[in-house]
Amino acid sequence: MMTPLRSITYLLITCLVLVLLLMSEVNAQSSQYTTIRVLDAETKRGVPLVELKTVNDRIYYTDSNGVVAFYEPGLMNKQVFFHVKSHGYQFPKDGFGYRGTKIQTTPGKTITIQINRVNIAERLYRITGQGIYRDSQLVGLPYPISDDVPGNVMGSDSVLCESFGDYIYWFWGDTNRIKYPLGNFHVTGARSRLVNTGGLDPDKGVEFEYFTRDDGFAKETARLEGEGLTWLDCLMKTYEDDGTNRLFAVFMKVKAPLNVYQRGIAEFNFDEQVWIKRMTFPESQRVIPRGHALRYQDRQDDNVYFYFAGGMPFVRVPAKAEAILSAREYQAYTPLTHSNGNYYRVSRHGSGDLAYRWTTTASVMTDQIASKLIAEKKIAEQEASNSLVDIETGKIIRTQHGSVYYNEWRRRYTLIVSQVRGSSLLGEIWYAESPEPVGPWKYARKIVSHDNYSFYNPKQHPLLNDDGGRTIYFEGTYTNMFSGNESPTPGYNYNQIMYKVDVEDDRLNLPLPVTLARNTSRGTFRWSIGRLRNGYVGVPEFYALERQANGAREISLGSEKVWVATEDGPNRIALFEWTNDSGNTTVRLEGIDAPQGYRRNELKLGYVWKK
Repeated sequence: MMTPLRSITYLLITCLVLVLLLMSEVNAQSSQYTTIRVLDAETKRGVPLVELKTVNDRIYYTDSNGVVAFYEPGLMNKQVFFHVKSHGYQFPKDGFGYRGTKIQTTPGKTITIQINRVNIAERLYRITGQGIYRDSQLVGLPYPISDDVPGNVMGSDSVLCESFGDYIYWFWGDTNRIKYPLGNFHVTGARSRLVNTGGLDPDKGVEFEYFTRDDGFAKETARLEGEGLTWLDCLMKTYEDDGTNRLFAVFMKVKAPLNVYQRGIAEFNFDEQVWIKRMTFPESQRVIPRGHALRYQDRQDDNVYFYFAGGMPFVRVPAKAEAILSAREYQAYTPLTHSNGNYYRVSRHGSGDLAYRWTTTASVMTDQIASKLIAEKKIAEQEASNSLVDIETGKIIRTQHGSVYYNEWRRRYTLIVSQVRGSSLLGEIWYAESPEPVGPWKYARKIVSHDNYSFYNPKQHPLLNDDGGRTIYFEGTYTNMFSGNESPTPGYNYNQIMYKVDVEDDRLNLPLPVTLARNTSRGTFRWSIGRLRNGYVGVPEFYALERQANGAREISLGSEKVWVATEDGPNRIALFEWTNDSGNTTVRLEGIDAPQGYRRNELKLGYVWKK
């Protein structure tokens, strides 16, 4: 009979043997692979979603550590050529024009290669689905999350999220599962801890706790009455007068193929982890909220609103439950004055500019309406409400869906939005800034690009910011849907991918509106760049840079300092200084005369960007 001490010793030895056996099994497994690591040449971080293809078209994709665990019978212990490519990244060409490299495939060895990033934003990791760190697991490398397919989720569409207590609550659209092609079509949900309450560093990942059924698959959180699928949009967290918080969303009932036949408001029940229908919009509803919600206190009436960034943040509702549940409280910021079926009228100021105002009786100018108005020559292409201008080419960009939030670092609002009908149908992501949610939104720069692939519904994550807003984390849905690409990326397709962008990147130094603003009480004027001071009104004269840039010089406009381009370029126009006999000066754009008695100086001040 064993003594207690001998029993404990025996148990410890047994555990040690099991651990050693497990370690030897892992080492044996990993030793058969060649570990290929692909790093961002700038940041030296592993790059997910890099394709490595052999000359006989065997394809491998890096996991979220930038790792490929390579083992291929007949190709080990040889020099193997791999073509290397990735959306928004580029591998250097060799002497014959091939973008790739030879790798000695020695089992148990690690080979590191670097790839150049063309995107301004940096790809970080896949957020949802199976095998996020698959290859790292195969070769025994560490990874930051459990990666055991939580919720049995294989892929999900379009994210919404909001904080509540110590957690961030996440909701997605249609969701794939492991054991059958048909999954959850009534909203998947999960939660994760906030960074300051035990959540992961957002640079590393997000650890989800899914709301699940008894069999472990993600439960239907929004099984609302009516035929077809249920989708959610416009997540809204309210702060009620009684001190409580509530969580609302716009729901949509959808019939095949993509016919939204009903919209309304649902409220989340945290105890039951389900959405409850609270209101249905009437069929006659003209103002429809779409997109991620921004909480904003209006400078004109001091009311707090939710602004919805579906293309542009041009729909709002007071940020209280009572208003959210009343269809007549939703307002559109629009120049449309009347519509009858497919007939639309637009309103203009005496200057000829479109006359925008808040109204409950007209719809926003959607992309579809704008295209119709352009075709009927009622508006110019650049007057479409969902339009931006590419800072590099001067071409018009039509936006599809995005998110707008106030950025403390930039002290203005930032828009990250997908483009419709760009170099890919829905795979191009743009960055823009504005002093106010309703704009003016004008100049933008592309920060993410895809080759014949979709990446839509980008969502900024201010809840993950921990450096005052200098780093913006954002995610979107990576899918071959709508792209025409019939080759979905294994593991990655129909999943969410996280990026980050540094707003101090010199390429994101974009022109801001410059206004000769009038003080409404004193009648005096002053130049202003960006947001107008309280008590001042005016419309932009042109656009200029707020900070130094290559190819720009500083000029003074009264007490305001701005930077203007030293050379002509897309959508730029010359700016001249004019002087009178008394030494007073003013500025005018080329082609516009100054008041009588002023003479134009021969030398240009520089070039500014057109309004």
